[in-house]
Amino acid sequence: MTPTDAANAPAPAGGRAIEFRALSKRYRDRWAVRDLSFTVAPGRVTGFLGPNGAGKTTTLRMLLGLTAPTSGTATVDGRPYRDLEQPLATVGAMLDESGTHRRRTGRDHLRVQCAATGLPARRADEVLDRVGLAGAGGRRYEEYSLGMRQRLNLAQALLGDPPVLVLDEPTNGLDPEGIAWMRALLRTMAAEGRTVLVSSHLISEVEQTADDLVIISRGRLVAEGVSREITARVRGEARVRVRVALPAELASALVRAGAAVDRPPAEEGLLVVSGLGAGAVAAAAAVHGGELYELTEDTPDLEQAFLQLTQGEAEIR
Repeated sequence: MTPTDAANAPAPAGGRAIEFRALSKRYRDRWAVRDLSFTVAPGRVTGFLGPNGAGKTTTLRMLLGLTAPTSGTATVDGRPYRDLEQPLATVGAMLDESGTHRRRTGRDHLRVQCAATGLPARRADEVLDRVGLAGAGGRRYEEYSLGMRQRLNLAQALLGDPPVLVLDEPTNGLDPEGIAWMRALLRTMAAEGRTVLVSSHLISEVEQTADDLVIISRGRLVAEGVSREITARVRGEARVRVRVALPAELASALVRAGAAVDRPPAEEGLLVVSGLGAGAVAAAAAVHGGELYELTEDTPDLEQAFLQLTQGEAEIR
């Protein structure tokens, strides 16, 4: 297919999954990624989480053919990136700054990319408008803030109207308004049937955006699924903190009711209860606890689960 044919072809349909199968990358003295397998489904936002240095960017570079894997595969719609007929119209990628000439305007930068890939020049203005830079397209790149540069990088990823998006730390440099905008855009992209893979180390932000989560640590998969499933597996059920005047009597009653009870020695009168909900604990405290000073439910959250999953792991060798 010629560049002109590619420019005039309809946008590829959605429904293209990303698959990683036993993907590994070893450098001279360490594994950056080790035996990594997961699938990114179409029509959903998948958050790719891990601490800095966990292997996220290396994984994405292998997917995009920028780094050769030591073993395993990374494919889009069943094919390696290099074998895609129209790679830029299939996968839109945002990994780092795009090598933009500092004195070139944002619009001219995108027009150069259009000319290089056989896309019509009008796509530059279309994607500038979609990322909120319609009024800044005539400004030089050197005048852009970090957040504006992130938007321009995203605009470049969207030039080919791809059904697959691969974004590395897309909210970096954005202000709160920009983060909310990015979140809404990614949700819209997924609702259009696109496959959206977003890597980040910002747990709370990804949790608000992603349908599915994949967590890696030191290059290995440590958890995948929806947020509530991951937190439930790591932390178990919610615990109830209750502080009363008669902790021993209440503890005995709770154990008889089937709960597990811990009594932190440094906190007088406090019981930490699992196996019963806050309502049942409150009812028992009203009968057996005497005066009630505190009753709170400690619900597991993703950040706590993330820290448990990614801290204290043995280094891969």
